[in-house]
Amino acid sequence: MSKLIDMLRKEKGEIADALAALVDTGLERGSPLQTKFQSEGASPAASVPPPTVVAPPAPPAELPPAPPIRKLRLRVPAPSPLLPFDNSKWAPSEQYRILRTKISQHPRQPALIVVTSPGPGDGKSVSAINMAAALSLKQEGQVLLVDADLRRSAVHHQLGVPESPGLAEVLAGANALEEALVQTTQFANLHLMPAGKAPANPTELLDSTRWRSLCAQVRGRFRYVIIDSPPVSGIADYELIQAVCDGVVLVLRPDFTKRDLCWQALQAMPEGKFLGVLLNWIPDWWLGKHASSGYYYYSAGESGRAAGRVKG
Repeated sequence: MSKLIDMLRKEKGEIADALAALVDTGLERGSPLQTKFQSEGASPAASVPPPTVVAPPAPPAELPPAPPIRKLRLRVPAPSPLLPFDNSKWAPSEQYRILRTKISQHPRQPALIVVTSPGPGDGKSVSAINMAAALSLKQEGQVLLVDADLRRSAVHHQLGVPESPGLAEVLAGANALEEALVQTTQFANLHLMPAGKAPANPTELLDSTRWRSLCAQVRGRFRYVIIDSPPVSGIADYELIQAVCDGVVLVLRPDFTKRDLCWQALQAMPEGKFLGVLLNWIPDWWLGKHASSGYYYYSAGESGRAAGRVKG
């Protein structure tokens, strides 16, 4: 390189001097710059920092496996209006299949459905149980029945399963979702979540991010989620439940449901979510009168029946 620079200096003068300043990076022994590096205990090459070595990220910690879901046999006393799907109860089972078809073919395709009533005693829990069981028979996905009536829970008692752990424990953070689920042995696609032990603060549990997160979680896991809700009147729980759901079915009982509560409940139904009305414990003469009007009905015990309609 120095010979090339010397030749350029002879031929080009000032241009060669400028070029030499750019390309001739060697330091003559004894030069002032070399003396400065040596006095500082460094060489010219030490001015270039060594490459940074980045350690590979640590592997993520393995999550503990989810606890197994309990598998239990439902214990329903006889006679009972519950689970009318054996060969001895053809008429009510067929009507619930009609209800299932109306829901599965509904234009809005509801996945999270609330079953409620104007007041206690109208038969909403029986209706919710039978609706969930009918949907699970279709073999097109898993169905979950949730008892969200944290004040007057009934599903665990009617089906003979443990009360807890259930929804209350999940919302309180005491149990995981899998620990609160029950898979029925008679209906392979049907899962239950009982209400759990009655909490002191049911409204606060439902008015929480845990409730909304749980609904989002089960929505992605189950084809249908049927929620047995508290009645419409009197408490705030129903509004908190239906706010995160897709549809509402209102259960009425003729000669039992109070007229003013019925009217208030119908007025409170969200227009975009109201799926229809189910009439419970109707007399036989009413069935004969409306047999061809598109209503469905089911047996409600020794002395009564029920009927209803879901809007298309």
